[in-house]
Amino acid sequence: MDDETRLGSMPRPNSRRPLLGLTVLVVEDSRYACDAMRLMCLRSGARIRRADCLASARRHLQVYRPSVIIVDLGLPDGSGADLIAELCRSVPRIGVILATSGDSFAEDVALAAGADGFLAKPMTSLPAFQAAVIEKLPPEMRPSGPRTISAEPICPDPISYRDDMAHAAELLRDRMEPGAIRYVTQFLGGVARSAGDHVLEDAAADLASVHEEGTPHAAAMARLSTLVQDRVSDRIAI
Repeated sequence: MDDETRLGSMPRPNSRRPLLGLTVLVVEDSRYACDAMRLMCLRSGARIRRADCLASARRHLQVYRPSVIIVDLGLPDGSGADLIAELCRSVPRIGVILATSGDSFAEDVALAAGADGFLAKPMTSLPAFQAAVIEKLPPEMRPSGPRTISAEPICPDPISYRDDMAHAAELLRDRMEPGAIRYVTQFLGGVARSAGDHVLEDAAADLASVHEEGTPHAAAMARLSTLVQDRVSDRIAI
């Protein structure tokens, strides 16, 4: 099902809900980051669907074509840049393809893959989110006139953060291959940065650093695992 084929019957965007009538597919492995996107879509009038990996996203896209897709570059089964490149080659093309990441180099990677734009994590500004989507929409799908600017903060559900910690704890309990260590440090670093959890962010960065250097990382791994378990047990509030 193609959202754009129903354009004539869709509700029209307005100043308070500038994305009304759009469906956004968010390809994001973090429940915390996805909940932030959910709140921004909800307050903008857009419907949201979520895929937590490349395989799930491809299954979604076999069934329907969203108006907008937002793809995290660091996913458990590969790089979001690969999906972006596939989507750019597909016909018909999804109207707006955006990438997101907390890594400093990621914007160049995303744009080289063909993304229309880039959302840097943490994404906390509703007006900035709306503008990033609207400026890439076809003219006939953009809201007319000025938009109502909301200063209401975006506060994801803390339970979604604990869900992310539980997922990371499960990964850390397994025998971790080098690729898995890279993924879990990237995942935890990004989630912690979005939540303002600087202690956990630093611990993830420390493990990533010693792993890249090829030096023993048992102590860094143990520290990170303990911090994650504290958050799963809800002994640390964000």
